Amino acid sequence: MVKAKIRGIYSTALTKLLLDNGFGIVAPSVACKERLGLEDDNAAPDITIEDRYDRHGIRTMGNRDATDRLRGVLQSSLDDVIVRKWPVSVDGIYKGLLRGVDIPTRSVLIDIGVAVGRVPEKEKTEITSREVIVQVKRRRIGAKEPALSTLIEIPGKYAVLIPKGKVGVSLKIHDPEVRAKLYGWGRELSSADWGVIWRNSAVGQPFEKLRDEVTSLIKEAETVFQRAAQVEAPAMLWEGSFVMDIELPALSKKKLDDVRATVCPTLPLHHYYKVCGGKIASSLEMAEALLEKGKTKEEAEAFFKQEVEAEFPFTGATIGIEHVKVSGLVFYLGKASVELLDDNVVCLRRIFSKEGGYDGLGVKKEVGDVAITKAKLGEWHFQTKYFSKDGEYKGCYVNLNTPIELYPNCVRYVDLEVDVCVLPDGAIRVIDEAKLEKAVNKGYVSEKLAKTVQQKVQEVREMIERGKDL
Repeated sequence: MVKAKIRGIYSTALTKLLLDNGFGIVAPSVACKERLGLEDDNAAPDITIEDRYDRHGIRTMGNRDATDRLRGVLQSSLDDVIVRKWPVSVDGIYKGLLRGVDIPTRSVLIDIGVAVGRVPEKEKTEITSREVIVQVKRRRIGAKEPALSTLIEIPGKYAVLIPKGKVGVSLKIHDPEVRAKLYGWGRELSSADWGVIWRNSAVGQPFEKLRDEVTSLIKEAETVFQRAAQVEAPAMLWEGSFVMDIELPALSKKKLDDVRATVCPTLPLHHYYKVCGGKIASSLEMAEALLEKGKTKEEAEAFFKQEVEAEFPFTGATIGIEHVKVSGLVFYLGKASVELLDDNVVCLRRIFSKEGGYDGLGVKKEVGDVAITKAKLGEWHFQTKYFSKDGEYKGCYVNLNTPIELYPNCVRYVDLEVDVCVLPDGAIRVIDEAKLEKAVNKGYVSEKLAKTVQQKVQEVREMIERGKDL
C-alpha cells in the first residue's frame, strides 16, 4: 500500500480521494483524523503532498511507484489537472559526463542524461576525470539545471549515510539525552568511509533496527560504486525521489469541493475561495462553521456573500491577466480595465505600449493598439479582438484554456496551447496543435484532457463559421 502524508488547503479532499483509491495516510492532520476517523500512523511516507506556494495546486515528492500512482489517480479523477513531473531524481546518484566550466559562476557543468546540472566551484578539486559521480541536491528543485554535488549521501528512513565518518543528529531532535545516545550509536556504527546523520524518525527506535538500516545503506553505497564501474555515462546509479508540480485549475478545485463535501460541511467553490486567502478565506471558514452549527446552506452563503462582496472586481476596476503555460511558466499580460462584469461574463480592455506581431494573424502590433477580451467564467475558451488606435479591426484570437477563474486581482487560466485565429478577411486558422501533442508527450496533459481540447476547438470553429456569439 502506498502511504501518503498530506498537508494544506486540499488535505481533507485529497485524503478522502486517496483513501478511496487504496492509499494509506500517515501523520494525518488533526482535522482529517476527526473528519475521517483516522488513527495516528507515524510510518515514513512513500510520498508527501503539500500546497504550492501560490495554492493554485500542490507539490509532491515521493518514490517512483507512489508518484506514478498519484498521477494516475489525479488524471483519472480531475478533468483539467496539469501534472509536471521533474525528470530528475531528487537525491538520485548519477554517473555524469563533464561538459565544461561556466565562466561567470565558475560552476562545473555535468551531463547526467536527463539534464545538465552544476557542481559548485568549491567541489572542482573533487573532479579528476571526464566521468563524474554526482548526486542531485535538494536545491533548485524543478529547475532546468539541477544542483549537483560530488559528496554522495544515501538517505534511509532513520538515517542518512554520509561520507568521511562524520556523525550528526537532526536539529528537530531537542532532548539532550536522546541526542547524546544517538551520537554514541552513530560513532559506534560509522567507519572511516561512512558516517551517519540521524533523522527525526530515529527517535524511539531500538539500536538493532537502526544498526540494520545503516548496514543496509552501506551495502547500497557499495552497490552504487560497483555499478558506476560497469556502466557508461551518463546513467542513473541510484534512484531517489521524484517531484511533481500539480496545477489544480477551476474544474479540479470544484471536483475536490465535491469530495470534501462528502466528509464535512463545504460551501460551493470552497477551494477557490481558500486560494483567494485573506478576508475571503477567513470568511469562508466562519460561514462553514455556521453550517456545522446547524444553519442552512442559504443562510451560510448569504453571510459569506455579504462579507466578501467588496473584495472582488467590479466594472471600472483594473485587474491583471495571468496566462499560465502548461510548463508552469506564468506570463503576466499586463493590466486591463474591466469594461463589463455581468453574471459570468467579463469584458477586459488593454492598450499596448510596445510594438510586435500577432502570431497567427500575420498582422503587426503597433503602439496604441487595443485588445478587447471577452470571457465567460468557467468556459474552456475566450476571445480577444485586436484594433488599431483608430479603430481598425486587425483580427481575433480564440484561446483554448482551462476554465477561466476570476480572482480579486486577476483573471487566471492555463493556456492549453491551441488557438483559433480569425483573420481580418474572416479566414479561420487553427494553430499550435503540435504544441498540445508535445505537452501530452511530456506528461503535462493527459490524453483525456487533450481530447477535450480538440473537441472544444471543433466547437469553437463551428460557432465562428455559423456567426454565433462566443
